[in-house]
Amino acid sequence: MPLIELQKVSKIYQTGSQEVAALSDLSLQIEAAEFAVLAGPSGSGKTTALNLIGCLDRPTSGRVLITGQDMGRSKPKQLADFRLQNIGFIFQSYNLIPVLTAAENAEFTLMLQGAPPAERRAKISRLFDQLGISGLENRKPVDLSGGQQQRVAIARAMAADPRVILADEPTANLDSRTAEELLTLMRRLNAENGTTFLFSSHDDRVISQARRVIRLEDGCLLDDTGFAA
Repeated sequence: MPLIELQKVSKIYQTGSQEVAALSDLSLQIEAAEFAVLAGPSGSGKTTALNLIGCLDRPTSGRVLITGQDMGRSKPKQLADFRLQNIGFIFQSYNLIPVLTAAENAEFTLMLQGAPPAERRAKISRLFDQLGISGLENRKPVDLSGGQQQRVAIARAMAADPRVILADEPTANLDSRTAEELLTLMRRLNAENGTTFLFSSHDDRVISQARRVIRLEDGCLLDDTGFAA
């Protein structure tokens, strides 16, 4: 069973009196431990696909299955619980909470899951060490560089050991050197931990690092190319 499966998925948005098809009959499968990217220009449907896989939106037609479970049949509370337990998110704008420290931001998902404070601190300490940001635990986001904030966001995404991490344009606000360092780091986390990574990006730096490139155009599958690890 694939980890993620989209079966003839379409998503139509109503814009005034017009309907806009963001996705049209998209079918694809993502296996566990993949390091893949949804690639394409703005408007190709890659972020829409990521939002559907992340249970942040529902398809107009077709089915989105994760571990065999049909997300379209789940109630909002069930979807929220499923996201909390199974999906980690990395955003291009980092989405850190300004009033919290780096460690508190990274612990946030674990806190929502009800993990004890000592367990949260120990896990975040290990992740910060793995991500090369030990010593920054007590800094607020405003006191961190873009690359450091994105590493905190990666720690938050990984803290609860999700089945899949979804990263929406994660290098968009980073300089070339920082972007390359973070992509190398995420590939290492994928290899060492078996964490599934699925990106949406039009950044050649991301596309060149992916082991599988799924190209979308005008909401349709254009090409699906796998690369050797």
